[in-house]
Amino acid sequence: MKEFSLNGSEYIDLCDLMKLVDFAPNGAVAKHIIASGVVKVDGEIETRKRCKIRTGQVIEYQGQSAKVID
Repeated sequence: MKEFSLNGSEYIDLCDLMKLVDFAPNGAVAKHIIASGVVKVDGEIETRKRCKIRTGQVIEYQGQSAKVID
């Protein structure tokens, strides 16, 4: 499982997080992936591209996962 630090921020948009943890090559692709219904946030399918991901949440895509830390 990858870890991503918010570095003091309150949240990060899901599409931006997908890009930063290398689950997508860029933001446009990340938005398409999310809209297709294959990304999970805390075990639930998430299709909102700008869903706010906060500390402690876990995203999953194609057998990979990333946890957001402080």
